[in-house]
Amino acid sequence: YILPAIVHIMNQSHSRSGGGPIALILAPTRELAQQIQDVANHFGESASVRNTCIFGGAPKGPQMQDLERGVEICIATPGRLIDFLEKGTINLEKCTYLVLDEADRMLDMGFEPQIRKIIEQIRPDRQILMWSATWPKEVRSLAEDFLNNYTQLNIGSLSLSANHNIIQIVDVCQEFEKDFKLQKLLEEIGTEKENKTIIFVETKRKVDDITRNIRRDGWQALSIHGDKNQQERDHVLQEFRSGRIPILVATDVAARGLDVDDVKYVINFDFPSSSEDYIHRIGRTGRRRQTGTAYAFFTSQNMKHAGDLIEVLREAGQTINPRLSEMAELAKAGGFQRATKRFNHSSNGPPKIPNQQHNNATRGRPATSARGGISYYSNVRFHPGHNYSGEHTPGYGYNNSQRNYMQSNNFQGYNTSNFHGNGSQY
Repeated sequence: YILPAIVHIMNQSHSRSGGGPIALILAPTRELAQQIQDVANHFGESASVRNTCIFGGAPKGPQMQDLERGVEICIATPGRLIDFLEKGTINLEKCTYLVLDEADRMLDMGFEPQIRKIIEQIRPDRQILMWSATWPKEVRSLAEDFLNNYTQLNIGSLSLSANHNIIQIVDVCQEFEKDFKLQKLLEEIGTEKENKTIIFVETKRKVDDITRNIRRDGWQALSIHGDKNQQERDHVLQEFRSGRIPILVATDVAARGLDVDDVKYVINFDFPSSSEDYIHRIGRTGRRRQTGTAYAFFTSQNMKHAGDLIEVLREAGQTINPRLSEMAELAKAGGFQRATKRFNHSSNGPPKIPNQQHNNATRGRPATSARGGISYYSNVRFHPGHNYSGEHTPGYGYNNSQRNYMQSNNFQGYNTSNFHGNGSQY
């Protein structure tokens, strides 16, 4: 949408100086807003189209100065934009080109009142472009309210679907097992040459706790969440992108808008509150036709999402853990208490793993690859009382699908045509 915005701006019949921006782009997070600005800088420089990026968590002064000097494109998060509108720092009387990027995410974050208030400030002869990864009723309602005679373009299916280049592994486990499972998983990932990893956690406090724990164990890791100031966030993302820090622990603030090409692993330490968020989380790997691997620790507390998750896995041609299927059936029958009891007493000893190899023909990965393929079970040590594979039947779980948690118990660290503002066309 940046390129047509620039064309729209360059074809305005009136002066481009003063009076507020012509194009307004709303984004849910600071990270995404800054990435949009990078694109606007790249393409706008040769056309002398100026832009600014306004968002919370950063000083207002420089952002206000940019607006006073005049810009044609304003990229903003809803909260800071509302603040500036109420103070008269910005006006939208010249705005005829509005973009809502990741509209579904902004609605999920509770920005609908702000979005509606912002749109009401924009002249009626506007053009609106709404971008959304999903098409829930809330997004449909917003489109019906503000988009007149619109054209809808769908890329791929409107149903939940994950990137098929991502191997998805779901470990049905108990809450108290997750810390130990994370440790063993990081040990194996650390043996891989390409090991950039994002660990997603639900709360900011838990992000800090997990980061502190894995750093204490010798891993190079940093964290990002909503309480970090902009300087801290920029530093963390720079260190992660460069590869100097191979592990990023994050809340969903980084699930969308984080654009790092070479993330190989995503670990859902806490399963998210919806399957849509799960898909966006794991989408941080397998980008630009690369492959990746996504893990999810799934407990009885997540049982209501089991059915949707199975549909996502099935659509992507992934192996489905039988225990996940069992949990989905119990949830469907309303047996939440029974399922909680059943799955909270499931780790009753180590799985019986045959001393042989299993060839995962559907993946065709080399035997030593942590991304899947042939898993070898000889000389594997299991600690009693822990179920690493997520299943008590031979040959299933990480060992049969894509990964053998316990190939090594040695500690492994990371190596280190009308463009005059009528809003009808591009």
